[in-house]
Amino acid sequence: MTNSRTENSPRQDSLIEYPSQFPIKVMGLKVEGLVDAITHIAHQFDPVFDATTIELRESKGGKYLGVTITITATSREQLDELYRTLSTHPMVKVVL
Repeated sequence: MTNSRTENSPRQDSLIEYPSQFPIKVMGLKVEGLVDAITHIAHQFDPVFDATTIELRESKGGKYLGVTITITATSREQLDELYRTLSTHPMVKVVL
């Protein structure tokens, strides 16, 4: 009988190791200010967020813009709150 914890511990509620670089895809209408708004939110949750790493991808018809940000994730709570903040922003349609 051993007292060591196993790899299948029920406390293992996240597959992410913290801190880590974590990409988040945000989509919204292609309007002026979308990228700035997303960048501002990213800085709120990751003070060292590097805006030069942002990747942009226009939809086929050009109506929507996909914005990929890569933040330094430090906790599940941080990620949950970041997703909530992005999802509730009026310019944002989808967060993945």
